[in-house]
Amino acid sequence: MKRISALTCAGLMALGVVAAPAARADDAPKPKGGAVKGALVGAAAGHVMGGHAKAGAAVGALAGHHEKVKSQERINSGGQP
Repeated sequence: MKRISALTCAGLMALGVVAAPAARADDAPKPKGGAVKGALVGAAAGHVMGGHAKAGAAVGALAGHHEKVKSQERINSGGQP
């Protein structure tokens, strides 16, 4: 089993900070998360489950993108995000 190094862990944390959404001037509701957030969560979960970080990141990115699209559709139809 391949172990994740402290440097790799720090890189993932930095990616999360960089990928965080910036404050916007408009007041329209925006869906939170997306593929990057899903990939980070999936990679962490996959790593904890036994070295499946890459598979977890792929599945997490797909799930995050899917949820963001669903949320955007609800916002466009007048519902809550």
